[in-house]
Amino acid sequence: MIAFLSGQLLHTEQDAAVIDVQGVGYEVHLSARSRDNLPPPGGKVALHICTSVREDAITLYGFPDSSQKQLFLLLNTVSGIGPKLALAILSGIEPAALRSAICLKDVKRLTALPGVGKKTAERLCMELAEKIQGFAAPPPQTAKASQPPVAEGFALHDAASALMNLGYPQETAWQALRTVQQADPLKTAAMRVDELLRAALQKLAA
Repeated sequence: MIAFLSGQLLHTEQDAAVIDVQGVGYEVHLSARSRDNLPPPGGKVALHICTSVREDAITLYGFPDSSQKQLFLLLNTVSGIGPKLALAILSGIEPAALRSAICLKDVKRLTALPGVGKKTAERLCMELAEKIQGFAAPPPQTAKASQPPVAEGFALHDAASALMNLGYPQETAWQALRTVQQADPLKTAAMRVDELLRAALQKLAA
């Protein structure tokens, strides 16, 4: 099983990246957060890998650290959650915020995540509340120390819910908010819901 890959980024796709490891290109599926934090094509990348082997396919899932890999595996133990939905969940919320939401049984916050309905949110709380309490936090990042951390707050989730109420698909709503967030993470962390909504709508209209 492939557990780790280090090589040169060839290009990214909607939910994956192709990594050149000594002349062999590996397609690795990623959360949107992990994909957005990759360097430009040609840059060096190192990812922890979860290998899924099925009769019809061998699929690689990549993570920036072992903690996120373990969280991905933990999400997959929940009834009705497979790799695709687990990546969607990790795309919409930081690991620490996800742990907090599950421990607090914050169904409203969980249902704001892409692909998570009320029943799935309730299963997450019921099946993972105890398991995730001792979940280890990821080690401090050093490779991108110059970049400010991306804050995760309730306002962001409320803004996503508002966009979905306006008729935007979950993925489109979160992509617009991530674009706003990446432009100025610290400013975004202090923005109110109405300010986030206005900024996201401007991105969607561009």
